[in-house]
Amino acid sequence: MLRIGIVGLPNAGKSTLFNALTRAGAQVASYPFTTIDPNVGVVEVPDERLAVIAGIVKPEKVTPATIEFVDIAGLVKGASRGEGLGNRFLAHIREVDAIAHVVRCFCDRDVPHVAGEPDPVRDIETINLELILADLETLEKRIERTSRMLKSGEKEYKEEMELLMRVRDALNAGRPARLVNMTEEERSRLESLFLLTMKPVIYVANIDEGEVGNAYVRGPGLAWDLGGAAPVIPVSAKVEAEVAELAEADPDGAREYLNMLGLTESGLNRLVRAAYESLDLITFFTTRGIEVRAWTVHRGATAPRAAGKVHSDMERGFIKAEVVSYDDLVRAGSMAAAREEGLVRTEGKEYIVQDGDVMLFRFNV
Repeated sequence: MLRIGIVGLPNAGKSTLFNALTRAGAQVASYPFTTIDPNVGVVEVPDERLAVIAGIVKPEKVTPATIEFVDIAGLVKGASRGEGLGNRFLAHIREVDAIAHVVRCFCDRDVPHVAGEPDPVRDIETINLELILADLETLEKRIERTSRMLKSGEKEYKEEMELLMRVRDALNAGRPARLVNMTEEERSRLESLFLLTMKPVIYVANIDEGEVGNAYVRGPGLAWDLGGAAPVIPVSAKVEAEVAELAEADPDGAREYLNMLGLTESGLNRLVRAAYESLDLITFFTTRGIEVRAWTVHRGATAPRAAGKVHSDMERGFIKAEVVSYDDLVRAGSMAAAREEGLVRTEGKEYIVQDGDVMLFRFNV
């Protein structure tokens, strides 16, 4: 399951956003370190296609794909040196697949800022610096080990040292490891280090509720230049909490409220979509038996790898997959009609799964 860690400075609105996204009831208070042990909530991935497929197939059960959000305690300056229980919190970040970095872009005298006044640019730099310093410490340990192995004269250690030095130079220049130009093989070499700055980042600008719905948020809210390094999602955690609460009792009323605010979708939808794009994920569907279900895989996954998401035996004993695209199934109106029109294809082990594929796996173990 995809895990997204919600991070930021204390009182940035992380737990409020987490509660709005997950309705998990995490404790929220206006003092640092309210969150010590991470709160975890599982959220359904919104995908209109799932309901459409269910309307065609009419199953007894519909199961969406899910994302796990992890509300990680607020980091502070000096976290990489253990300030504010920083080492513990940094360890929690290592366990997630992507980071949703909540940046405070609102003023509220009742919610004090740890540095006095909100300053999005400074706050972003504070968190990024702590992640970079933590990664530098990890790299130095690996460099020390690799330098000893260089004495063997083996080529792989020379290549590894060159890679480590390249990443260290970038970090020393204030650039995250994910922006270092490297091959997929080099990225794989770094996986065992669990570098914090290798993780995809989505910046969540927690704006004032009065700014919601603006096509462009002026003022300090989004007044920083990320150079295209990461997506920025403007969200009012306070408004999201109100929408989430309303949606539980009155879904239609929640949609009307969003429309009144000038929004076409909730912050959850935008955050999930940004996470999928950042991690290069796609969705495929299965309609086996009484259930229609959505599954998540990385773009470029083969049919056997997708089958393994359903069950490990399916990947091990994969024979073939019957595949119809979502658009073709909708056009045909039923699976039977799609077969009659020749829209259902038989694909083998080399087939690359496409977003929206509806698949039936054949296997033997």
